[in-house]
Amino acid sequence: MIPPTFTLQEAADELGVHYMTAYRYVRLGQLDASKVSGVWQVTDQAIADFRNGAAAGPVARGKRAPWAARLEDRLVEGDAQGAWSVIEAAMASGADVRSVYLDLLSPAMVQIGARWASGEFDIAVEHQATGIVMRIIGRLGPRCIRRGRSLGNVVLGAPAGESHGLPTAMLGDLLRLHGWEVTDLGPNTPTASFLHAVRHGTEVKAVGLSVTHPVHLIDAEACCRAIKKEQPDVFVVVGGSGVSGVSVSDLGADAQATSADQLHELLRAR
Repeated sequence: MIPPTFTLQEAADELGVHYMTAYRYVRLGQLDASKVSGVWQVTDQAIADFRNGAAAGPVARGKRAPWAARLEDRLVEGDAQGAWSVIEAAMASGADVRSVYLDLLSPAMVQIGARWASGEFDIAVEHQATGIVMRIIGRLGPRCIRRGRSLGNVVLGAPAGESHGLPTAMLGDLLRLHGWEVTDLGPNTPTASFLHAVRHGTEVKAVGLSVTHPVHLIDAEACCRAIKKEQPDVFVVVGGSGVSGVSVSDLGADAQATSADQLHELLRAR
């Protein structure tokens, strides 16, 4: 049987709240809803779930609000305003910028990627979500600049053919929070452009290459070896799911990092 659905006004009436209050619940990801032909629709199960959550209360539940799941829901729906509302609500509840990146944005996008890979929805949904997250990062970026003396410059990017720019965008801001200056070259960057950035950058301490799929390892290796040949003192680090299980020496890199914190520690240790 198809579960009963309600318009948002009907859902508001069921919950005994004003329409705009129910709309705010949707925007914050607290009330599950979907747009069908431009109209918000809410299932009776979503209303029951909302009531159960409200009845339990944050103390009784003993858990942090599921911000990542709420954000994921808004991103899948293509709701940019709602996604930003979730971010604002999380920060108002005490989440700092670093937590937003690590505990909301990253888990939400990883889960969306997994759902696309399983065939749950079209790649268009993942691309739309990525676009929204990139705009969110653009709004959060200025909050990642740390005052004081710079630790040096790190050049980030993805090698030729690698189309994913979100990992380095997030990594760059997390490194900035540690006090590094970051030059993010983004996705699909030719080796010559990495070399240009290193030659003309100020106090370039390291180059970080992000690889999300093994098919791009050949280009990543060529890039690593070209940088080390021309600039042997520059620390070359690789990361991303595409380098999992691959020997760093086979790629011509100096090290592998799985997180911004690990990369920061590697750089500080040099």
